[in-house]
Amino acid sequence: MARTGHIQHLKAYNPSDNKPDCSIVLCRACDLVVSKRALPSGVRALCPRCHTALYDAPYCSINGMLALCISALLFYLPAMLLPVLEMHFLGSVRTTTAYQGALAVMDQGYWIVGIAVLVAAVIAPGVLNLSIFIQVLIIKAGLAQHHFWRRVLTWLLKKQGLLSQMTMLEIYVISFLVSAFQLSDFSDVYFGMGTFCFTMLFLVTLFLQREYNLEHMWSFLDES
Repeated sequence: MARTGHIQHLKAYNPSDNKPDCSIVLCRACDLVVSKRALPSGVRALCPRCHTALYDAPYCSINGMLALCISALLFYLPAMLLPVLEMHFLGSVRTTTAYQGALAVMDQGYWIVGIAVLVAAVIAPGVLNLSIFIQVLIIKAGLAQHHFWRRVLTWLLKKQGLLSQMTMLEIYVISFLVSAFQLSDFSDVYFGMGTFCFTMLFLVTLFLQREYNLEHMWSFLDES
């Protein structure tokens, strides 16, 4: 398998290799079945027969995703425990956190909405970032060769799509910004450290989901 600059030529697929279907790709130009493998960042795979571009490596490396995961986990607890809004009304001061906001909605009798907010804005983001963090650690430490960690990585990869769909931090960010705008007519609204941490959690998670490539992660499992 020769490599020239930022281009890497793959080898044709051999059925005797007994690799799963997810490790092969069909060239759209000459219909050659090619064995697929993980690529370093910034490298493009070419067909060995017609040299057509097959796929590119994700922009973000494993180290980059690890840094994003650590940042997201560091922002998670302050974002959930510190007040995101502080209201001053007629001499009284009221604060609320993301967790308390979900409980307040349920206290008003809107159980379905409250549970949806609790899952989408509180539980799912933490579980998603922790899941990606464990995946990256397993791959970076080379633990996928061990049976137990291989099963853990496989299970996490299968659940990745569900966790991504359940995480909706952007809805919560928009909701408390709209609430702050509406409440500003009759009270003083202040944003605190919790607001900053929650916004940073949203941005880091957004970039992490953008750079995360499920197919690329499966290819690391195939390589091991």
